[in-house]
Amino acid sequence: MRASITVVGLGSGDENQLTLGVWKTLQSAGSVYVRTEHHPVIDYLKQNGVAVQSFDGIYESRGSFADVYDTIVGQLIEAAKAGGGPVVYAVPGHPMVAESTTMLLRGRCPDEGIDLTVTGGESFLDQAFIRFGFDPIEGFALIDATALSTEGSAVLDPRMHTLIAQVYDTHTASDAKLFLMDALPDDYEVVVGHELGVTGRERIVTVPLYELDRLEGYGNLSLVWIPRAKDDSVRMRSFERLREIVEILRSPEGCPWDREQTHTSIRKNLIEETYEVLETIDDDDPEAMCEELGDLLLQIMLHSQMEAETGTFNVFDVIEGLNEKLIRRHPHVFGDQGASDSEEALQNWNAMKAEEKQKAGIDVAQLSVLSGVPRDLPGLMKAYKLQKKAAQVGFDWERTDEVYAKIEEELRELKEAAEEERTGELGDLLFAVVNLARFLRIDPEEAIVATNRKFVRRFEYIEQKLRESGKSFEQTGLGEMEKFWQEAKKLSKNAGV
Repeated sequence: MRASITVVGLGSGDENQLTLGVWKTLQSAGSVYVRTEHHPVIDYLKQNGVAVQSFDGIYESRGSFADVYDTIVGQLIEAAKAGGGPVVYAVPGHPMVAESTTMLLRGRCPDEGIDLTVTGGESFLDQAFIRFGFDPIEGFALIDATALSTEGSAVLDPRMHTLIAQVYDTHTASDAKLFLMDALPDDYEVVVGHELGVTGRERIVTVPLYELDRLEGYGNLSLVWIPRAKDDSVRMRSFERLREIVEILRSPEGCPWDREQTHTSIRKNLIEETYEVLETIDDDDPEAMCEELGDLLLQIMLHSQMEAETGTFNVFDVIEGLNEKLIRRHPHVFGDQGASDSEEALQNWNAMKAEEKQKAGIDVAQLSVLSGVPRDLPGLMKAYKLQKKAAQVGFDWERTDEVYAKIEEELRELKEAAEEERTGELGDLLFAVVNLARFLRIDPEEAIVATNRKFVRRFEYIEQKLRESGKSFEQTGLGEMEKFWQEAKKLSKNAGV
């Protein structure tokens, strides 16, 4: 006779909710394994002569739920193989709803030659629908609270009713609160249900979200209901709402200006918004950075929407491609390669880039060493990147003093150049200065940005002093302006700026 395991559901907590089939199975079993005795129906079973053997001790001896469930399943399989009749295993609620051990048994029993039967029972969902009073056909999601702090895969859609199950203590309640606060206002009303449907023990409490982990009484039969939001303002933190808004703006019923735009017409906007983000970084202004990053994201959304309208790609294709690239180019994180420092990580990244080009049919050997530098980068930044690529194959100065000598040579040639040659000679001089920046491990673009900011700060000081003295630029001379400039310079040095 083949070994067998029958999994039955004990319902949501009241013995009156046991199905007749489950009750007959429990009565006819010699003994019953139960995942936990912390369930109201267990006392009823004992009172009616059903012997139970629980796995509660395993919870205390294992470091994670995954280890607990794996150990339980292993012991059930051993018991089934040992003979002595069919193994009956009872779990809270319904065996196929938020019950990891059932899923593990479904995966392992066929390989172990064990027949597995799963018999339903009332789920905690049945009582949730009844006691909270909502119809899941309106849109419904179920989330496991125990996975929120580790998996990070749950996504809240405020348009759907959401139940967070297995909120068994204040720690999981805190995880649930932090998860929900990413998408909902702090004062959004949520409903906590304890032991739903259990006569004399049921408690339902409505609280603002920020108080979710301040409640007492969480246990194995606790869950949280987040009613669906009827106000679109609640969805303002969702990516999907952003995509909808951009789509509406570009639609025939949308904004005339947005409809008229093309990739070319808003090309400069992308550049401008990028520099505005950089300015907030330089200013160390998180509030402004948040706003400017939003403006930059809008440019990406608009370009993606334009392509979605022609059927070439949409923003989800952009996200998919980025996710795949990040995983592929970080084998030391998502694969089996190692990277002990940032240099090795960068080598992995470049190796993956080269492999991608080969798979795309690009003959890497035929590519210029300088390929891959964007054509439209700002001049100093592009020169810096070109020099770095050339240096990788040995085309570089050996010592810093050689670079200084090259700068002096280029400066001399600029002084001696004819008028029509000066532009080229000035470019040569700037290119040599970028080389010096590279040798000194200074980003030339960042250096010139810092100098520009310094110039603006000192020049504005001159303007301020002239206003204080009631003078205009026409009424002052270079000597007085130089005096104010030196004052500003001294103030900057004293302030460490």
